[in-house]
Amino acid sequence: MINQYETVFIATPVLSEAQMKEAVDKFRRIITDNKGELIHEENWGLKKLAYPINKKSTGFYHLFEFKSEGAFINKLETEYRRDERIMRFLTFKMDKHAVAYSEKKRKMSGKATENKNEQNQKEK
Repeated sequence: MINQYETVFIATPVLSEAQMKEAVDKFRRIITDNKGELIHEENWGLKKLAYPINKKSTGFYHLFEFKSEGAFINKLETEYRRDERIMRFLTFKMDKHAVAYSEKKRKMSGKATENKNEQNQKEK
């Protein structure tokens, strides 16, 4: 049965921009190669951690929202554990309320971006 999931991972802050992009591409490829359908992706960038992890106080956050078979999640999380660049990760199955909220949030952020672009055009 296909379910909708959201996964967030925190990569070590010592990575260069190219190394971070390579890590994100790796996990995007793992999802799509295993018949997963990417719905949404967000790069949250470098953020301060709530508590130190491996003596590091910051990390690169990245979110994937996707549809997949439930059996795939174990494989994805095993890949997170094997990758030295990943400090922490969290994957959860979204219920219908979480899916609706996520869609609403994306629409609102899309409208906010459109409004900002319109304002910038008017100012020029």
